[in-house]
Amino acid sequence: MNLGGALRFGKDKGDNPIIGTLKECRSTLFSLVIFSGIINILMLTGSFYMLQVYDRVLLSYSVPTLVMLSIIALGAYVFLGFLDVVRTRIFGRIAERIDLATGPEVYARIIRMQASNPSQQGEKTQSFRDLEAVRNFLSGTGPVAVFDMPWLPFYLTICFFLHPYIGLFAAFSCILLIVVAVMSEYRSQRPNRLAFETSSQRNVLASSTISGSEVIISMGMLDSMQERWRQFNNHSSTLSLAANDISSGLSAMSRTLRMVIQSATLGLGAYLVIKGEMTAGTIIAASIISSRAIAPVDLAVSSYRSFQQAREGYKRLARLFETMPEPKDLLRLMAPRRALAAENIVVVAPNNGHLIIKGLSFQIVAGEGLGVIGHSASGKSTLARALVGLWQPVRGTVSLDGASLKHWDPALLGRHIGYLPHDVQLFDGTIAENISRFDPQPSPESIYAAARMAGCYEIVLQMPDGFNTRIGLGGAHLSAGQRQRIGLARALYGDPFMVILDEPNANLDAMGEQAVTNAIIAVRQRGGIVVVIAHRPSALAAVDKVLVLHDGVATAYGPKDDVLNQVLNNASDIRKGDALAKQRKAGALPAAN
Repeated sequence: MNLGGALRFGKDKGDNPIIGTLKECRSTLFSLVIFSGIINILMLTGSFYMLQVYDRVLLSYSVPTLVMLSIIALGAYVFLGFLDVVRTRIFGRIAERIDLATGPEVYARIIRMQASNPSQQGEKTQSFRDLEAVRNFLSGTGPVAVFDMPWLPFYLTICFFLHPYIGLFAAFSCILLIVVAVMSEYRSQRPNRLAFETSSQRNVLASSTISGSEVIISMGMLDSMQERWRQFNNHSSTLSLAANDISSGLSAMSRTLRMVIQSATLGLGAYLVIKGEMTAGTIIAASIISSRAIAPVDLAVSSYRSFQQAREGYKRLARLFETMPEPKDLLRLMAPRRALAAENIVVVAPNNGHLIIKGLSFQIVAGEGLGVIGHSASGKSTLARALVGLWQPVRGTVSLDGASLKHWDPALLGRHIGYLPHDVQLFDGTIAENISRFDPQPSPESIYAAARMAGCYEIVLQMPDGFNTRIGLGGAHLSAGQRQRIGLARALYGDPFMVILDEPNANLDAMGEQAVTNAIIAVRQRGGIVVVIAHRPSALAAVDKVLVLHDGVATAYGPKDDVLNQVLNNASDIRKGDALAKQRKAGALPAAN
């Protein structure tokens, strides 16, 4: 087991808050080195006390000497206990500091990773468990073994001073325990990795099926999904049991070896006393000191499981920090007021590199509204993600007032964007919190204004607690139409310059559709721009331009009436062509030359 890397876990790659926090704690870690040195010296108290009692007190029958030795030993033990408590608490504080510094970073990176790649597979909460594993290791006994390990030669040297045979036996015992640790590392690494992978697959399946419980129950899929989960669970349990058997077996071997070593040390000491090469007091001292010499190794072996979990967890966290680095500090740009432009943008799917948007260009100026239509899988939702900065084009640029979105600080850019995704995502909290985007200091007037624009102000007032009504996880306490309207109000909150609406009328009735139309008109009248992704023509009532997408390419773009007439004419020509083809096939018309 590579205990030397227990606190650093490997090389620092990129923006890593764990490494950064440990660097900030350098002075504290240095104090721990000093504390560990004093503690290890005081650990000799028991052996030297016993040595003096056997070789001096029992031979001289001196009570004052015994009392003085006992007082000195008691004082040393009290000081030892105090330092040990302080050291343990310092380790706990360092672990807490890492958790407090790293937890928010992990949360933000998971959110950004999921937003940039919504099809990303994997258990979303695993990174938090990885961080917990790192914290548990740092606040446990593992770091104590790391800080005590450098004192191993010191204890071995004392054993050699007591007698060369005692020193050799203690050294052999340490080597034997290290071999056990290496065996544990070698034999349990693969089973632990496989157990983690299958456990993650099981948990991902459980998470996805729980979220789709209505479909599973209504369509009679519970038995088949239960069997599928059972297979994953059985495989995971089998691998976990195998890994646990190896780890527990080696731990038991280590404990047994330690007891054997302690007894063997006493036996060897007795033999040396019989030979006249040691005193009786030296036997006890040799037993205590040799046990202390192997204690860090034994502690390292017993802490191996938590070390391994922390190490694997850290590796996954390091990959997260490397693949999702903290956004660079960018200059604060002026609020956009003029135009949105897409210049020859090419967008690919993050998960598989599939080309979706293929060289698309258009421009919308303040006060305009653009409707985007097209068949399913034509790239409409992908375009929406690119316009709000979720998916970066691999070529071309999306810009606001001439500034590319990648030059914006995401937190500042979000204040100028209103986004209603096709799958409305609300969060556990009150209606007011969801509309205000969980602003810590929201403006009540802005909340009410957004609700009025979305046509849900009166609806909210009729709820039990009005705007303070809690909506449950994902808005579970609301109907689909209510979620849609509150999501629209959130998109309108704060009067953002650019509003992107992906199927805004998907779950709305006629009154809801009219509210969407009124909201689009209001945004345009105040000098904002609106992009509406639509399947239903009613969503295009308040836009003045239309973009037609087909397989990621713009087949038409321009004033709404002209484009819609062109689309209708093309559809009419296609229908006439299909009718003629059917007539020819039936023999009613001669074949075309």
